[in-house]
Amino acid sequence: MAAAVRLFLRRRLATATATPPTPASILNPSSPTTPLTSRQKTRLAISLLKSSPPPPPDQILSICRAAALSPKTHLDRVALSLATSRLSTAPDSLRDLTSSLLIPHHAHHAIVLFGQAGLLPDAISTFQSSPSTRSLNALLFACIVAGNHTEAARIFQTFPDAHRVKPNAETFNSIIKSFSESGTTRSFYSVFDEMCKQGVKPTATTFTAAIAGFYKEERFDDVEKVIKLMKKHSCGESLQVYNARVQGLCKLGRNGDAKALLSEMAKKGTKPNWVTYNHLIYGFCKEGDLEEAKRLYKEMGKKGLVGDSGFYFTVIFHLCKAGDFDTALGVYNEIIPRNWVPCFSTMKMLVNGLAGSSRIDEAKGIIEKMKEKFPDRDEGWKEVEAALPQ
Repeated sequence: MAAAVRLFLRRRLATATATPPTPASILNPSSPTTPLTSRQKTRLAISLLKSSPPPPPDQILSICRAAALSPKTHLDRVALSLATSRLSTAPDSLRDLTSSLLIPHHAHHAIVLFGQAGLLPDAISTFQSSPSTRSLNALLFACIVAGNHTEAARIFQTFPDAHRVKPNAETFNSIIKSFSESGTTRSFYSVFDEMCKQGVKPTATTFTAAIAGFYKEERFDDVEKVIKLMKKHSCGESLQVYNARVQGLCKLGRNGDAKALLSEMAKKGTKPNWVTYNHLIYGFCKEGDLEEAKRLYKEMGKKGLVGDSGFYFTVIFHLCKAGDFDTALGVYNEIIPRNWVPCFSTMKMLVNGLAGSSRIDEAKGIIEKMKEKFPDRDEGWKEVEAALPQ
C-alpha cells in the first residue's frame, strides 16, 4: 500500500503546478462551463467509457478522475467496473486508477476490481497491505470473479490464520459459492461443520449457495439433505431459498417441477416475488413453451409484481425471437414510460417484425423514438428505416 500511496502523491505533485482541465471540460466538452452534479458526472463518465472505439487508457483515467468516482454509490461502482473492463489489457493503468481513486480508503473495492481484471497477485498484495475480514471477503469474491477457484480454496484455508483474520458468515458463504461454481459442492459439508465449530451462524445464503451447486451437479439427494440441515438450524424455507430451488430446476429444464414449487409456497404462506417469476418465465422461454411463459407473465402482473429492466428486456427478446411481435410491442409499451429500452438488436428485431406484419407506421414510430433517445445510434436506425418495406 505504501508504494501505491507514494505513486499517488507523486502524480498529484507532478500536476500541481499545471492548470488541469475542469471535470466539465473532460466529461462534457460541448458545454465546459456548465456545473455538474455528482450523478451527472458519473452518467457522462459511463457514456464516455461505453463509446466505441473505447478511449485510450490515459483518457479513461482522466474520465474517472474527473468524475471523482467512489464505490460508495451503485452508479459509481458501475462506472468503475466498466473502466476496469476497458483497462483489463492495460494493468499499469488499472493500478494507477486504484491507487488514485480507491487505495487506501476503499482497498476492498480495489481488490474486487483486480479480480475482475484477472490480476489476482495485485488483489492479494492489496489485501496483505491491509488485512481484515472485509478485505478477506473481497479477496475471495475477486477469486470467484476471476474464475480461479483453486486460489479461493487456498486463500480460505491459509489466510485467516496467517493474517490473524477471523472469518464471518460472508467468508464461509463465499467459499461455498466457489465450490458451487467449480463443481465441488460436496466440500460444503466440511466447511459447514467448520463454520458451526467456530460459532458462526449460517444464513439463508449459506444454504442457497449449496442448493444451487447441488442442482447444477444434479445431486438431488444432497439438495434434500441441505434443506433438512437448513430447517435444523432454524433457517426455514424462505423466499430466497425457494427462488434458489426454482432457478436450479429451471436451469436443468425441469420447469414443471419448478412451477410446482409455487403451489408449495402458497401452502406455506410464502409469497413469490418477481424474481421467482423471472426464473420460471425464462425457463419456459428457453424450452420454447411461450404460451406458458405468457400465462405466467400475466399472472405476475395480476399480483402487482414489477421486475427490473433486464427482466422485461429478456421477455421482449424471446417474444420477438418466437415471432410474437404483438405481445412484444405490448410489453415494450408497458416499460417505455419507465424510460427502459432494450438493446439495439432487440429493438431492431421488434421493428422489423412489426414492419413484416404490415405495421409500418408503428415500426417507424419506434424508430423515431429511438433516434431521439439515442442520437449516437442515429445512423444505425436510418439504415433500419431505409430497409423497411415502402
